[in-house]
Amino acid sequence: MTTATLTPTSPARTSEPAPTTGPGWYRPTLLALLVSAAVLYLWDLGASGTANSYYAQAVQAGTQSWKAMLFGSLDAGNAITVDKPAMFLWPMQLSGRIFGFSSWSMLAPQALMGVVTVALVVATVRRVAGPVLGLLAGAITMFTPVAVLMFRYNNPDAMLVLLLTGAAYATVRALQAGSGRWLALAGLLVGFGFITKMGQALLVVPALGLAYLWAAPTGLSARIRQLLVAGVAMVVGAGWWVALVELWPASSRPYIGGSTNNSVLELAFGYNGLGRLFGTSAGGGGGRSPGGNGNASFGGATGLGRLFRSQMATEVSWLLPAALIALVAGLYLSRKAPRTDLRRAALLLFGTALVVTTLTFSYMQGTIHPYYTIALAPLLAGVLAVTAALLWEQRGTCTARAIAVVLVETTVLWDVHLLGSWQPKVRVVLALLSVLVAIGLLFGQWLRGAVVVTLVAATVAGLGGSAAYAVSTASHPHSGSLPSSGPVASAQGFGGGPGQAPAASAEVTALLKATTTRWAAATTGSNSAAPLQLSSGRPVMAVGGFNGGDDAPTLAQFEAYVAKGEISYYVSGGQSFGGGGGARGTNSAIATWVAAHYTATTVGGRTVYDLR
Repeated sequence: MTTATLTPTSPARTSEPAPTTGPGWYRPTLLALLVSAAVLYLWDLGASGTANSYYAQAVQAGTQSWKAMLFGSLDAGNAITVDKPAMFLWPMQLSGRIFGFSSWSMLAPQALMGVVTVALVVATVRRVAGPVLGLLAGAITMFTPVAVLMFRYNNPDAMLVLLLTGAAYATVRALQAGSGRWLALAGLLVGFGFITKMGQALLVVPALGLAYLWAAPTGLSARIRQLLVAGVAMVVGAGWWVALVELWPASSRPYIGGSTNNSVLELAFGYNGLGRLFGTSAGGGGGRSPGGNGNASFGGATGLGRLFRSQMATEVSWLLPAALIALVAGLYLSRKAPRTDLRRAALLLFGTALVVTTLTFSYMQGTIHPYYTIALAPLLAGVLAVTAALLWEQRGTCTARAIAVVLVETTVLWDVHLLGSWQPKVRVVLALLSVLVAIGLLFGQWLRGAVVVTLVAATVAGLGGSAAYAVSTASHPHSGSLPSSGPVASAQGFGGGPGQAPAASAEVTALLKATTTRWAAATTGSNSAAPLQLSSGRPVMAVGGFNGGDDAPTLAQFEAYVAKGEISYYVSGGQSFGGGGGARGTNSAIATWVAAHYTATTVGGRTVYDLR
């Protein structure tokens, strides 16, 4: 194996474009990797059914109403939206319009986003560290358990990671040639990320800015000017949808779910902004629950150890300790490189994003779930691959060999810990391979053929634990608001309860299917509304939004809808956050008003009021 196989032709010259063709084996190997990713993400995809029924409800609504699609409404009657921007729903909704709404038509676009993300990671790292390490970075991303989970699910994280990976690729292209256009594209993609999952998209901005400001092969004034233009592109990418929602008359659009005043700006800076960082009290949030410190479903207690404990650890931390060590080592090994060195620039890019995101996830006091950590997968893959290129280049030194041994042994020891009592044979194999790798790295220069054997063993040892967990994740269905990766099928709701509300009975479904009103029914919260709407195919108003905590609709608005004959039934049984039972505030007043003015009947085990 030669140095040229693992590294770019001239890594220090950022103005020289990467070669458009690679070794003869590269394209077939890349194709095999992407096919493997497709199989991993698409296999038995329909087993998860509607996955997160909250978002499935909105996907179905968007296949029935263009207005619901534009705003991200939970129902085609456009009463209230999800508590995120609408963009992540659009591919799933368009797929449903083309192929009909189903589990597969909803989840397949998410899986394909995963395949494209892996391809982008390969393309990005290849320009910096060569084809072999580009493929390795793609494999690391593909086999991260939380990536397998989220690329098979209908949450917004799949699109967010795709967009931010695209932004990293565009930034590397900009770094190679000092291109303002590529940098502007990176800004635009981050903007799109904002209208996918709001504030989380901005965590990469310091990394993109620092890498370009430090290493771009242009003058300082040009770099600053190009960064400002990229900032404008980012604002445009996010601002067009935000402005459209804000300027649209509130009386003719759905209520913005999760906000306290029917404003997408308040949602962005409140519940999905300051509320996420400092707790709900800092950002409002329409009745949503504050973060659950000490509760694994909400990430556990804050602190540097959060990502290395409980469920957070098995989602993403398999290679995280090694990546943090590799970041320090890579910056040390590239300390004498010129300012425009592309590898060090890539380390600044991936490494700064990795550190900022890790620290944010570790210390944020608002709502956080373990699956958010999918954002780390491409970042730690990039750091490890770029540092591996530097280690290979300096493989003749004792320092490089010692660092390589530390990275492999750290990964294997941590993986053995995470695997616990599950798959003991995998633990044994990883331990034996780590010994073989250590011998090869320290003494391989005297052993014929040791280089190839050592590199293969190091790859298997480093990826073995996470790959086993990832494959196991794909072999089980997942549902509910809090899915988790691993060998046990997950179906959790908030507080560890059932993941989904019970499926609507045949009697209730038939009752709702026979309606022709704007809303077939109303009920408190999406957990109750989603099964009714998904089974009947008719719009069901989720009073109070996600958990019944939003003040929408008001009692006066609800009375007006009923007076106009726009709601056929009211179905009792919706629950507030944590399963405490019943709506609260305005929504409790609606339930009381209905009970006082209409007669209750029992249909399929549910209490139903006929509002017609």
